[in-house]
Amino acid sequence: MDAAETITTQDSTVDEWTEALAQSTGSPGGGAGSGLMLAVAASLTSMVAGYTEPKEHEAAEVAEIRERARALRREALQLADEDATASQAFGAAFRLDPGPDREEAIHSASLDAAKSSAVLGERAIEAVDDLAWLAANGNPALIADVVVAFGALRAAVAGARTNVSFDLASLRSAGATLEQIREQHQDLWSAVERLSTALDRIDGLTARIDHRAAPTDSI
Repeated sequence: MDAAETITTQDSTVDEWTEALAQSTGSPGGGAGSGLMLAVAASLTSMVAGYTEPKEHEAAEVAEIRERARALRREALQLADEDATASQAFGAAFRLDPGPDREEAIHSASLDAAKSSAVLGERAIEAVDDLAWLAANGNPALIADVVVAFGALRAAVAGARTNVSFDLASLRSAGATLEQIREQHQDLWSAVERLSTALDRIDGLTARIDHRAAPTDSI
């Protein structure tokens, strides 16, 4: 078995995984990196929630935020590995000789890759609300960690958006036009729009708290 196939975000060390990412194989690649960034964002969300001492009426909400973040960390690592597998199939399809088999392989691999990235992106979008709550109500001593978490979450969302868009556009290699792609895969096309909206929201949330995390920037 090829060494890259044995490397996973769930079972490898950070050193092993980033070494695999550094290779010219594409598996893991940028999509898997987006999954890892989502896991980082979820981990920091869990940490900040754990350090937050909520008011009595907020205790249940903080506990739920932490539980969701802990579950998301595990899911994000799994999604990263699934994306690496999809990326491998995507690359293999483009290496086929020109002809109907190659076109069909590209179409199938592109759709699978787009769907994988879309799922990752939706999970990232769902994480925004919890991090926004902590930005407003969490332990103020950890506001810098919240900003770092937003940065990781933004990377995950941006990566998912770009990958879904790129994978959809790759369907043109199988003979489809962008208009046909939009009509045939409206759910994935809409995912790109939702991810773009989420990026704007993350940027707005980060801008509103950055002065608390890095007050020396204004000196």
